[in-house]
Amino acid sequence: MSDEDQKLADEWAAALSAQESSDEAPVPAEMEDFGEDATEASKAPLSREERKKLDAILDIPVTITMEVGHAKISIRNLLQLNQGSVIELERLAGEPLDVLVNGTLIAHGEVVVVNDKFGIRLTDVISQVERIKKLK
Repeated sequence: MSDEDQKLADEWAAALSAQESSDEAPVPAEMEDFGEDATEASKAPLSREERKKLDAILDIPVTITMEVGHAKISIRNLLQLNQGSVIELERLAGEPLDVLVNGTLIAHGEVVVVNDKFGIRLTDVISQVERIKKLK
């Protein structure tokens, strides 16, 4: 990690900890129960081959998108847009944003500002079971 990346990570951590101290108490995340077999398997160290496979996928880049909302308009109305035009979205004000990874909904969140930059605080993460159900 470069010095610039480390500095940015430290700024985010400091800003988030300052913001968390002023907000409500954190809510513990719900963890899925995979049964005893998964628990025992997670305690066993990874073999060299398993670690290589895991390292290979951990560096795959993905695109994360925060979607405020969407709207359908005609091409006629699209061509009439200019600076100052307002497009009404289907989403209500204050409703959580969708967080998508490679186009797949993985969470909902709310906008936060950290050091004059926008960020998102995850408020609800979609379970793996629900994501798989949506694929079918």
